[in-house]
Amino acid sequence: MSQIDFSFIPIFFAVFLFSLSFHEAAHAWTADKFGDPTGRYMGRVSLNPIPHIDIFGTIIFPLVCMLTPGAMMFGWAKPVPVNTMNMRDPKKGDIWVSLAGPLSNGILVVVFFLLAKFLFVRPLVDPEALGSLATPISKLIQTGLTLNVVLMIFNLIPIPPLDGSHVLRNVLSGGAADFYERVEAYGGILLLLLVFTGVTGMIVRPVLGVVDLLLRL
Repeated sequence: MSQIDFSFIPIFFAVFLFSLSFHEAAHAWTADKFGDPTGRYMGRVSLNPIPHIDIFGTIIFPLVCMLTPGAMMFGWAKPVPVNTMNMRDPKKGDIWVSLAGPLSNGILVVVFFLLAKFLFVRPLVDPEALGSLATPISKLIQTGLTLNVVLMIFNLIPIPPLDGSHVLRNVLSGGAADFYERVEAYGGILLLLLVFTGVTGMIVRPVLGVVDLLLRL
């Protein structure tokens, strides 16, 4: 992309902040249901984006990516603190709290998909190809569907600190669990390598392709 579409910036951040807030609120709400009120006490069971914002990860870094032609979009929210020791069943609770985030994005995928289908929007094509349909509403729906598919699939990858890593950690046992615990220390580095070498894109793109195909049916 050689030209920056400044009109897209507020649309992206509106969807991005809402989707991240929904994701993190789901973590906190589920943790509370399993006996850990830490997130609720910190005001994280809320769609208000303010308690979820990490200034660098939620605002600065995504903005820099948007203003850098050809850069890959990337960002994150402030993690919800979870104390599994407060839970009645720590292992089961940790699994469900971790899954709650991606599942919340899955709910938003369904909502934006139905909006796209009902309003005849083709969200997964280049916005410029939409022509006269490229209204702020169609761009918002396009962004909401695409972004939440990415958030759902990306967070299920079992690499720390992503949600999928908590699920895998709790189902492993014996030597596999010990090996995974040692690898966890390098999770952040491994994740960055996968992102910037395009491996995560290879994981997400087929799912976006399926969603796009379903929209055309």
